[in-house]
Amino acid sequence: MMWNRLLKNDKGFTGLEAAIVLVAFVVVAAVFSYVMLGAGFYTTQKSQEVVHTGVAQASSSLSPSGDVIVRGTKDADIDNITFYITNTAGGSSVDLNKTIITYIDDDDFVTQDELSADWKYEPVISTGYAWNLVEKGEKYKISMDLTTGNVTSRPKVNERIRIDVKPPEGAVLIVQKSMPPAIANNTYYAVY
Repeated sequence: MMWNRLLKNDKGFTGLEAAIVLVAFVVVAAVFSYVMLGAGFYTTQKSQEVVHTGVAQASSSLSPSGDVIVRGTKDADIDNITFYITNTAGGSSVDLNKTIITYIDDDDFVTQDELSADWKYEPVISTGYAWNLVEKGEKYKISMDLTTGNVTSRPKVNERIRIDVKPPEGAVLIVQKSMPPAIANNTYYAVY
């Protein structure tokens, strides 16, 4: 009989049940808010990394510095192309050993993953000790010998050429020029 009274009298349990439910809601809300804040912080951090990477890639571009010079041959074509590059204003260093140069003319599409003996670079103005890095204030000369390698036919009179200089990070430098209207043997021309 005493058990019946205890089982039927549930006035004390409603307050305790309400407290347990309230604590459960608070715990669930706290865990949910912790997860949501963590996801928000993670997303913000990733967005920040993307912005910093984009700025770094955009700022490490190369720019042309001076004329593009070609040398004529007795066959009225070009056997050598020389041009100069430097960093853009505020750009970071560019490693020329990791730079890809692509040469394109009417008959050829030749890519050098690394600058080889046929296509070489040398510093003209150097401020640092790393001879392969184009750093702030430096100027490099790039020479391309078209008589060796994979170039099948050298550019002739009025032919258009294109040279893409692709640094490991940053924008591609595109040098697009037309050959002179007359080409003489062992003569140098600035092309436009």
